[in-house]
Amino acid sequence: MSNAQDLWGASNSYDQYMGRWSRKVAPTFLAWLKAPDRAAWIDIGCGTGVLTSAILDSCNPSEIVAVDSALPFIEAARFRITDPRVQFEVADAQEISAFDHSVDCAVSGLVLNFLPNKAAAIRVMTRVVRPGGVVGLYVWDYAGHMQLMRYFFDVATALDPEAAQFDDGTMAPICRPGPLSELFTDAGLRNVECKAIDITTEFANFDDYWTPFLGGTGSAPKYCMSISEVARRQLREALHAKLPKGPDDEILLAARAWAVKGLAA
Repeated sequence: MSNAQDLWGASNSYDQYMGRWSRKVAPTFLAWLKAPDRAAWIDIGCGTGVLTSAILDSCNPSEIVAVDSALPFIEAARFRITDPRVQFEVADAQEISAFDHSVDCAVSGLVLNFLPNKAAAIRVMTRVVRPGGVVGLYVWDYAGHMQLMRYFFDVATALDPEAAQFDDGTMAPICRPGPLSELFTDAGLRNVECKAIDITTEFANFDDYWTPFLGGTGSAPKYCMSISEVARRQLREALHAKLPKGPDDEILLAARAWAVKGLAA
């Protein structure tokens, strides 16, 4: 992913910010893929290993190659995942070393919108999959049903129009069913399908919601930590007033991921 070392290098911060919600999406995504038992997989942009772990838990793979360009993510994933079926590699998603037609399934979770050449990345995923194998990925619905980020950026841009430059809802138009399907079809994949995966994101209180934005890992946290302490306090107060809260200050928000899959010719 682009700028991986500075934007995504802090694995613990990312896990608190988005990794915990990706864990809720991954099992549904994998069940929808309907991959064969004992398949060989590649997980491109594996991050802290959320999707890799889910493959191990539910898909009985023969092997997984897990690739990410950020060394801190790979180190965190290696620490958490010790299954000998997993091989970790530090590599750019668009320059992976897997041989042509060497795996049954090529997948990626929450990565596509950060790649500068998205078409090239899908071509790579298509190249490494055997004929009849599956290529699949999922991304957040940043512009729509991703409320934890929509609340943040709607409030942030009302206070500071410059915040829009960090808003993935604006900056990642690929994260919609039409563009995703077109990308897969243009790569030569067949039987292309999209699916909405809806989850809830639960926060015990406002601090549980707010604290991950202070980690600097991800677009919204990066913006949050780029502004002055006074502006950040103003943003915090405006968000606290805007977010819906339950009787015990709990916050329950909706989140949607768009998943797309296709078969290699």
